[in-house]
Amino acid sequence: MPEGGCHCGAVRYSMPVEVAHHALCHCVDCRKCAGAPAVAWALAPTDQVKITGRTTEYASSENGRRHFCPTCGTGLFYTNAEIFPGLTDVQSATLDDPDSIPLQGQIQTAERIGWMADLHHRPSFERYPPMPDG
Repeated sequence: MPEGGCHCGAVRYSMPVEVAHHALCHCVDCRKCAGAPAVAWALAPTDQVKITGRTTEYASSENGRRHFCPTCGTGLFYTNAEIFPGLTDVQSATLDDPDSIPLQGQIQTAERIGWMADLHHRPSFERYPPMPDG
């Protein structure tokens, strides 16, 4: 089972490789909560997501709950009893090996930031690019 955790290590988890879906979400809600242009989510049965440590819960919508590390603030899980009963969405970029669960697609692309649509056309650097003189 793949394992992952928060930035500081206070919260760790394991989850199954077989998930209901694994997608990159572009919705405004995910972007605002993560401070990132998109968030990858892997949806798994709650009873198969084993968590050690304590998370803090934030009601991000009427039924949506975002769970994060209270020490370092890393977003880890999303639950919604109305939409995903018995399931937990795991922020898969927090896995020790994010490639262990293949990405299946992208969702909420209607809300995608414009420059994300053609990101593959932008310059790419393996590390930081050279800094300009001055």
